[in-house]
Amino acid sequence: MAKLRVVATAGHVDHGKSALITRLTGMDPDRWEEEKRRGLTIDLGYAWVSLPSGREIGFVDVPGHERFIGNMLAGVGPVRLILFVVAADEGWKPQSEEHLEILDVLGVAGGVVALTKRDLVDDGTLALTEADVRDRLASTALASAPVVPVSATTGDGIDALVAALDTMLAGAGEPEPGRPRLFVDRVFTIKGAGTVVTGTLAGDCLTVGDEVELLPSGVKARIRGLQTHKQTEDRACPVSRVAVNLAGVERQGLTRGEVLGHVGTRRATATFDAAIRPVRGLSHAVTPKGAFAVHAGAAESGATLRFLGPSQLDPAGEAFVRVRLSHPMVLDPFDRFVLRDAGRQETVGGGTVLDPFPPLRPGADAHLRLSARASAGVDDLPRLLTTERGAVRVTEALRLTGSATPAPVRIGGWFVRDDLGGAVERSLAGHLEAFHATHPLEEGLPVPGARDAVADALKVAGAPQDPGLIDALLDDLAARGDIARSAATVRLPGHRVALDERSEDVDRLLAAVSGDREATPSTVKELQADGVGRDVIDAAARAGVVVRVSPELVFAPGFVARAESVVREAGSAGITVGAFRETLGTSRKFALPLLEWFDHRGITRREGDLRFPRDAGA
Repeated sequence: MAKLRVVATAGHVDHGKSALITRLTGMDPDRWEEEKRRGLTIDLGYAWVSLPSGREIGFVDVPGHERFIGNMLAGVGPVRLILFVVAADEGWKPQSEEHLEILDVLGVAGGVVALTKRDLVDDGTLALTEADVRDRLASTALASAPVVPVSATTGDGIDALVAALDTMLAGAGEPEPGRPRLFVDRVFTIKGAGTVVTGTLAGDCLTVGDEVELLPSGVKARIRGLQTHKQTEDRACPVSRVAVNLAGVERQGLTRGEVLGHVGTRRATATFDAAIRPVRGLSHAVTPKGAFAVHAGAAESGATLRFLGPSQLDPAGEAFVRVRLSHPMVLDPFDRFVLRDAGRQETVGGGTVLDPFPPLRPGADAHLRLSARASAGVDDLPRLLTTERGAVRVTEALRLTGSATPAPVRIGGWFVRDDLGGAVERSLAGHLEAFHATHPLEEGLPVPGARDAVADALKVAGAPQDPGLIDALLDDLAARGDIARSAATVRLPGHRVALDERSEDVDRLLAAVSGDREATPSTVKELQADGVGRDVIDAAARAGVVVRVSPELVFAPGFVARAESVVREAGSAGITVGAFRETLGTSRKFALPLLEWFDHRGITRREGDLRFPRDAGA
């Protein structure tokens, strides 16, 4: 397959963008009858051509009239290679300036400037126009772009333009890797095929059969077919113009501005934090008052601004802002966007998305947080996100940052801030020490209480009190030996039940279940009535001093061992409750709970009225 790249046009209305594309490709990019009748590009047009080098260019032809600036922005938004057009006979015009301002804030990876209609001017006029254009491009994203005089009518300069485009593509470098996303700029249906979406593909490849999702609508589908430049493909890769035939999707509800990607890999956002700067030549400050429009990729949304720091954006200044959108967008960190003043109908600035999913409250340190992001690379983002939030799910980190680079510390399914595990361990250890001191007979703090203690520590640390994170931290502390965890309790490793401190109660308990009382011991309720605390009974049972067979009955360990021997001696003949009771010299009140405890422990199995040792035949 030829190496594909996408180039967008830009420039003032009637400067010959569409005619130039037609001359280069042999295709008329104007798709609508009204466009052909009026000779005016209204919406986005598409064409493509193979260069002598074998590289293939897909052109996105944008309208130049100021009334269709929204369509122009949808065309150039996802594209970073530009063919900028200025007519030699008219020179620099208002939309030339606005389009350059837009490209300047969006950033470009390469550009070529075509001085069209070269056949309509003499050499002197051409030289003056070229000099003026170069002056205007100075200190902009197109400052180093070659300027090529050309005529779409006569073909003069076309070869030089093709060579300049080829050189631009060669120097543009490889597209940034990432998750696949198609910036949808057209949606239509084909009889017999169904819904088709087209757009510029970035990030990674799409394959026939992939399960995909359109956001922000949330529509899920399967890729039935792919085409690039009307060639059917099993796999389409960036950067290219791609048509995607979707199975199981109705056209209704899908519009320009959707982003298509693999299911579950992205989220839409209605709020993001960004760094913005004004367009060159802005004559007034940008304040949070008024209504704005944000253009990113092929999408557009109304927006309001909240400045994080200085209360306005001055000409030639920079600022951090929180942007709230009227319609959600799909944004990645470091995406570029254009900001327009809806009231003035002018482009006032643009910027870089720094945090597509910012904290609910910006906080006093918003400037520090955003400065760190502004100076970071994509692979730094999982670490920064973890530092900001305290902890983040591993799967969520990829979705929020687009980077698979792990943060330095991982606990279970979470990335955690470097100091979080230690802070939680110290807090929980203090909590357990206090619990053991006040409850010396308890095996440990009940698990729900330990979870609450960890949640409190996470809250203090500014981390999410997520149940999954809490259990991951407890599991990690147990694995490292910092705590001992059972199904019901959590304790410090060195904690032992302190029965010695209640020796008198323990002696009364043993007297009530031993000697001539062992076959008919006092119940728990009777023991409590005699002054033996339930906490002592529970602790003694956990320590093996007595054996608890039911909530209300405990036996001496020796008696339980003798009872087990009685069952085993019965062997394959089995034993009834009555025979078991008589052999032990007890009553049914005690014999039956003890046999049921044997059943539950797997010592015996019951068949009708008989019990058999588990390892004996029937």
